[in-house]
Amino acid sequence: MYAVIMAGGKGTRFWPKSRERMPKHLLDIVSPRTIIQETIERIAPLIPEEHMLIVTGESHADELMKQVPHIPKENVIIEPLGRNTAPCIGLAALHIRRKSPHDVMVVLPADHLIHDAPRFRDLISIAANMAGRGDFLVTIGIRPTGPETGYGYIEKGNLKTAINGEKIYAVKSVREKPPLKQAKAFLKKGGFYWNSGMFVWNVDAILGAIEKWLPGINEGLLQIEDAAGTAGESEAVRRVYETIPSISIDYGVMEKADNTLLIEGDFGWSDMGSWDALWEMSDKDENGNAAMYRDLFLGVDARNSLIHSPRKLVTLLGVEDLIVVDTEDALLICKRGSSQDVKKVVEILEEKKKKEYL
Repeated sequence: MYAVIMAGGKGTRFWPKSRERMPKHLLDIVSPRTIIQETIERIAPLIPEEHMLIVTGESHADELMKQVPHIPKENVIIEPLGRNTAPCIGLAALHIRRKSPHDVMVVLPADHLIHDAPRFRDLISIAANMAGRGDFLVTIGIRPTGPETGYGYIEKGNLKTAINGEKIYAVKSVREKPPLKQAKAFLKKGGFYWNSGMFVWNVDAILGAIEKWLPGINEGLLQIEDAAGTAGESEAVRRVYETIPSISIDYGVMEKADNTLLIEGDFGWSDMGSWDALWEMSDKDENGNAAMYRDLFLGVDARNSLIHSPRKLVTLLGVEDLIVVDTEDALLICKRGSSQDVKKVVEILEEKKKKEYL
C-alpha cells in the first residue's frame, strides 16, 4: 500500500500567515509540528515512509523537503504548474505503477487535521481492504454539522457490504460545492456527507477511470510515462503540464463513475480551510476567544474572536467576532464568518503586483 499526499496550493485563505513559498501545510499553525509533518506522522504506523509520495509545487518544494528529510527525495514529485487534483493523482499513480503495478494507493490532502488518529487508520485500512477487492473508488465522507458551502457533498446510496463491522455504501451522487440554499436542502433530505478529499483505490482502478472519463489528461499521462526513467522525464512533465486540462478528481471522475463507494469518517476532521475553521476547532477562554499565543493577548469585554500574534501583545476592547492575524509585514483584521473571502485580498495583491506580500 502507498500513500499519496497532495501538497500543492497556495493556502490563500490563510493569508497573511500563508504565502506562496510557505503555504498552509508548511506552517505550524496549531502545534509545534507543521501540518504536513502531522499528516505524515498520522499515516506512518500504517504505511512506511518509503511508500509515501508527496506531490508538490516548484515554489515550495525545497522547504517541504527540509521539513520531511526522512521521505526519500525521489518520492517527492514536483509539479511545474498547478493543475488541480486529477493530474496530480494521475501523475502519482504512474509513479506507483512503475514500482508496484496493482497496489492500493491512499490519497490524502496535506493540510487536514484529524483528532482521532487510531480511528482514522482503522478506517483507512478498511477502505484499502475494500479497494483491494476490485475496481472500486472508495471515498471517505464526513457527516455534516451544518450547511457548509465550502465543501463538495457525497450522497449515500444502498449498503454495499461491511468489513469488521464498518458499513460501506454505494455512492448515489457526488456534488460540487453548492450554494447555501442547496446545502440546506442536502441536510434536510439526509444521507449527504461532506467530501473530505480522501480517497482509496488501486492504481489500475484510478488510471482506468482517468482513461475513461478524462481522455485529455490520460493522453498527457501516457506521454509522461513514455519518458519515465529517462533524462527527458522532467521536460516531458513540464511540456504536458503546460497544456493538460486543470480539473479536480471529484468533477472529472467521481461525479461520473458508477463504481464509487463511501465510508463514514468519524475521526474528528477539519480541513483547516480558513481562519474561521481554526477558531471553530481551537480551545477558547471563558469569553469564546481563541488566542494562539495566550500570553500575548489581553481581552477586555471582547468575545468570540481569533487572535494569532506570535510577536506582539494584542488587546481587544469592546469588540466581538473578529479575526486578528499579525505577521512580520502584514496585519489582517476581518469579521469572523468572512475569512473565506481572504483569498480576495490575495487576488487584489496579485493584481497590484505586490509580490512582497504574496
